[in-house]
Amino acid sequence: MPVHVSLDELLKERGMSLTELSEKVGLTLANLSILKTGKAKAIRFSTLEALCRVLDCQPGDILRYSGE
Repeated sequence: MPVHVSLDELLKERGMSLTELSEKVGLTLANLSILKTGKAKAIRFSTLEALCRVLDCQPGDILRYSGE
């Protein structure tokens, strides 16, 4: 898939677990796991906004386009 989700990298940089992110963002661990592994087909802007708020980042820090 040409869009890569960089949640693993951001979580490591911030010393945060997926469970902790799940609690702070208000999403289920299962949904975040699907997003983290790149199996998600879409992401809501409200979810992206919540992730950016909690991780103190920009959308481009979470999503990257590789062109492949």
